[in-house]
Amino acid sequence: MDKKAMYKMSYGLFVLTSAHEGKDNGCIINTAVQVTSEPNRISIAVNKSNFTQEMIQKSKKFNISILSETASFDMFRRFGFQSGRDADKFADFSDCSRGANGIFYVTAGTNAYISASVEQMVDLGSHMLFIAAVDDMEVLSDAASATYAYYQSEIKPKPQKTGNAGKTAWRCSVCGYTYEGETLPDDFICPLCKHPASDFEKVTI
Repeated sequence: MDKKAMYKMSYGLFVLTSAHEGKDNGCIINTAVQVTSEPNRISIAVNKSNFTQEMIQKSKKFNISILSETASFDMFRRFGFQSGRDADKFADFSDCSRGANGIFYVTAGTNAYISASVEQMVDLGSHMLFIAAVDDMEVLSDAASATYAYYQSEIKPKPQKTGNAGKTAWRCSVCGYTYEGETLPDDFICPLCKHPASDFEKVTI
């Protein structure tokens, strides 16, 4: 089975944000879709280990900022490669505004945002599916939306040669981090994006 087939799917990338009890947080997701137009509803699926998911369960409100092809890799580092339990992702970050619901949305590297209120929650095991009514939305720019395939080919940094030609290594398919060694431990977690060993591919450097 070739896991790279998933990269061919044309889903977008989003910064999902929420707020609860005076704390703001956000994470990167690729699972936001419109499910009905009348009334206007969207769905998002969020890993249950994400702090943002916990905040949405409690607040029942969230924003999604639609990432565009102008987004930088630093955006993914800020919102995707660290946990809101350990870091304030909005500290020293000025490229954002608060929506009418009091939750931040991202204004740089995005082309629109949508505010929504949760109507239903479905436990999917590893993820929680939220079905939500759209409360507000606005177009921010005309830049094309960034797909996951575009992220893989254009935004994610290309791996650098280490000078050890012919050496076996394992490369994270999400962020590009490279682990050098003949074998990758089954319980290995990427130190950058926190993805498991199953998201690494064997390469020769």
